[in-house]
Amino acid sequence: MTGEPQGEAGRPEGQDTPHHLAHTWEEARQAAFDAATPIPAGPVALELALGRRLDQDIVALQDMPHYASSAMDGWAVNGTGPWILVEPGARLAPHQASPIVTGGLIPPGGKAILRSEGAVLGKDDDGLPILETGGTARPGEPRNGQHIRKAGEEAREGDILVKAGVELNPAHLALAALAGHDEVRVQGKPLVRLLLTGSEVVAEGLPVPGQVRDTFGPQLPAVVAMLGGIAGGQQKIGDSYGEWLAGLEDVVPEAPGAPDLPADVVITTGGTGRSGTDHLRRAVAELGGRLVIDGVAMRPGHPAVLAELPDGRFVLGLPGNPLAAMMALSTVGAPLLAALGHGTMPSVQDVPCGTMIEPDPGRTRLMPFRLLYGMASPAQHTGPGMMRGLASADGVMVVPPHGVQLGEPVPAFALPWGPPIPAPAETPAKAKPRSAGRTARTGTKPADGPVDWSALLG
Repeated sequence: MTGEPQGEAGRPEGQDTPHHLAHTWEEARQAAFDAATPIPAGPVALELALGRRLDQDIVALQDMPHYASSAMDGWAVNGTGPWILVEPGARLAPHQASPIVTGGLIPPGGKAILRSEGAVLGKDDDGLPILETGGTARPGEPRNGQHIRKAGEEAREGDILVKAGVELNPAHLALAALAGHDEVRVQGKPLVRLLLTGSEVVAEGLPVPGQVRDTFGPQLPAVVAMLGGIAGGQQKIGDSYGEWLAGLEDVVPEAPGAPDLPADVVITTGGTGRSGTDHLRRAVAELGGRLVIDGVAMRPGHPAVLAELPDGRFVLGLPGNPLAAMMALSTVGAPLLAALGHGTMPSVQDVPCGTMIEPDPGRTRLMPFRLLYGMASPAQHTGPGMMRGLASADGVMVVPPHGVQLGEPVPAFALPWGPPIPAPAETPAKAKPRSAGRTARTGTKPADGPVDWSALLG
């Protein structure tokens, strides 16, 4: 499905009673956040732990390094030279040497490493091969212990290497592997599967009339990750009820590269209206689920649906239009994923509005905006099916039903891929009045209050 339903609250023609939008924008955010319980911590393989929050200290399972090794290619030696050559790995008596490579195990009796570039092979008086210092070797080389990595010099068994609470980076994972771990215990994070609907949706090329390009497949996995979820693959279905019901069954769909785990959240696209081809609510009811949110008094994105199934999975139904879907995802999906992942409610920050916005009684309007001279002005090209305005936006204004006056603070939230909303600048101290004996340089009286710059946004 690709079109947001038309008419009041998305009801089909012929329906006499308008659908009641039970939640305001603020209520919908809070309801989504409150519905979720943080996912318990558990072990995760190192290759899947990047960016996860560590729940249990990483400790060294053995000494690091766990054996004494050579830091150079060269020769393991015992005592002073010249040295008699023996087989690699053999116990070294005084004045004996054996070849060794970087990382090689120091043989019994090995006291130091003579680097290859500091060694010269020669012969003794009997014509037998011997090793001597030469080349780039400095006087006194090699000293006892030189170029040997001692066992336990980085950490001893039981040492704490990474403390719980850290967000794991690549170096942490390498350290965990060096410490002997195959997996680490991390805080829970929601696995999200995508159920993309619409028989008219094409994945590539130029669509013909009656077809539309898939805008969700390229963007939703990345946005899910930015919001704290794990993208767990996507499945495409048509518009029949049977396909919807099968798509929401408690099975792990075959998705290349996706974790072979059940989902915590299923995000659907389209099917949230109330026409004969919108099957989300019916499928949820047949599976024994309950509706947590059934529409939000906002636009775009008012047909958003959040449901919980008996097996604990959440189903987030997004409208079919791309901008409407992103606004619904920001309103309902962001708090839901934050709560499941041990996070806090996504923040909202006031910004000064750069234009006057008329009232729209009963509805909150979500308006992508651009910052111009420190003020938020609505972006152009922000119809429910458009993405151009959002692509260039600095954030989204949450315009209350009573509207906003020019210069008045208005709540706003950052985009998942954008910078935080800047805090409003402090009001400067009021300037002292000019003395009566001085006159202004110009007779033009300055305008009071902010200036509407929104017309400069093309």
